[in-house]
Amino acid sequence: MSTQFDTLSEQAAIRPVSGRTATTTPIRPAITPTDARRRVGVGADARKLWAGGAASALITGLVALTGVLVSRWLFHLTVLAPRQDGAYGDVRTTALILVAVAAAIVATGVVHLLMLGTLRPLLFFGWIVALVTTIPVIFPFSTTAPLDAKIATALVNLAIGIAVGTLVGGVAARSMP
Repeated sequence: MSTQFDTLSEQAAIRPVSGRTATTTPIRPAITPTDARRRVGVGADARKLWAGGAASALITGLVALTGVLVSRWLFHLTVLAPRQDGAYGDVRTTALILVAVAAAIVATGVVHLLMLGTLRPLLFFGWIVALVTTIPVIFPFSTTAPLDAKIATALVNLAIGIAVGTLVGGVAARSMP
């Protein structure tokens, strides 16, 4: 049985007793930082984070477009516009897509700030995304639209929130040093 030591002084500090090799590990002194400031945050590779955030924004916009098209064209539901406006709808569909893209960019900024200033940024980011997603999911139920349109709009908004949370959260996890 052999024990490995880090330095020669540690080898000399522990001597074998009655022909046996010592198996205890020496106690190491506590490491004190040379800098008096305390480091908070985990840090982030900004280039990876923002490149991934831009890709997430593009995908989130496509999720919003796909959700509206599936609801209006496949299921013939009046999501965001009357039926006579066709599968795409009107300017409200464009607004939803732009809001989804902006949400992904804002989420990237929020997670970047959390990575620089907190010790568990992805935990806080998950809570923020979940709570902010809840608002547009429950909002359609306060309107006078038919119930099927309310449900479809809530599901599209939920898909957007899930896309933002998973994509930006995944990018953030990969951009930690």
